[in-house]
Amino acid sequence: MNKEKRSLLQNGGVQSFIASIICILLGLLLGYIVLLLINPAGAGEAITALVKNFFNYPNAQVAMKYFGSTLVKTAPLIMCSLSILFAYKVGLFNIGAAGQYAFGAGMAIYAALAWQLPWWVCLLIAAAAGALLGTVSGVLKSYCNVNEVISGIMLNWITLYAMNDLLTNVKETASPYTMHIESVSPESIMPTLGLDTLFTNNQYVTIAIPIAIIIAVIVYIVMEKTKFGYELKATGFNKNAAKYCGMAEKRNTILTLLIGGGLAGLGAGLFYLTGFEQWSCGQSSVPAMGFNGIAAAFLGGLNPIGAIFSSYFIQHITVGGAYLDKSMYCTQISDLISSIIIYLCGFVLFMKYVMNNIAAKREEKAKAAAHAAAQEGGNE
Repeated sequence: MNKEKRSLLQNGGVQSFIASIICILLGLLLGYIVLLLINPAGAGEAITALVKNFFNYPNAQVAMKYFGSTLVKTAPLIMCSLSILFAYKVGLFNIGAAGQYAFGAGMAIYAALAWQLPWWVCLLIAAAAGALLGTVSGVLKSYCNVNEVISGIMLNWITLYAMNDLLTNVKETASPYTMHIESVSPESIMPTLGLDTLFTNNQYVTIAIPIAIIIAVIVYIVMEKTKFGYELKATGFNKNAAKYCGMAEKRNTILTLLIGGGLAGLGAGLFYLTGFEQWSCGQSSVPAMGFNGIAAAFLGGLNPIGAIFSSYFIQHITVGGAYLDKSMYCTQISDLISSIIIYLCGFVLFMKYVMNNIAAKREEKAKAAAHAAAQEGGNE
């Protein structure tokens, strides 16, 4: 029984789940402390409202509608987290996912508004745009020894301002926002297949969520069950050993960042082709979705299936922050609480490291005790 219990606690999946729960609880606790310091009178109600999100509405139909809106924002976060973890499994840190997301968004929106292409073509263009940007980092890494973090950060800003400039050609006359896709090119909006009815006629709930989940499953299969995935991970563990075994380490590096970029770009398409949000041509900050993908990837234990749930949780908390009482707390406090929780998501691997050490020490003590007992029995 003890042996079975120990093996369960040492299981990677169980450790990831426990570590994620601990980080979430710590984040909520710290958030509550911050609320207490600012205004203790409403701290309890505020943290409850943040966690409840759409459950704050007593009407079930209204709650379902806003639940759908949370899912709309979850789909791109799933894709960005997949982009991050896919590269991380191969020993690369794809911080350029934010720029790849921006490139995918810009090209998808432009293809819809300027060329009025069907939604599936716009999605492919978004994925190709992100993949192209990822390939640039991959080539620089493989042939010029430029760290992917440096090239990724530089490309993030280059891409943001390039997309701002491109999309000024399809923006509204009296505002910095791009035109509404549904009014200019309805065929560029992703189909709902009845999901909008399920979520109280929320027109923005499309097939984006099923697509994101299916892709997460495919990424899991590729990484864990195929020769290609094994070669990529082997390259990440030790590229010199992989090269010695006949694996093309440069090709694998480029392919990894290409695929990671494609996932991030596709995520942008899955979001903007719902018509849920317009692009602001005057924005001066890189989309946060790419950076939040880092937290979602680690909170999910760097597992594609775990990324589905962690992405939803992060988006749930982020959206839930809007329900804080603004008469007691300023508007930015919801972002602060969400940021604390997201920040702590990065400590999942550290928590797993701590649990592994604790388990190893307990196992050593158990072996020492068993050895001592055996010696005593022999002496008798």
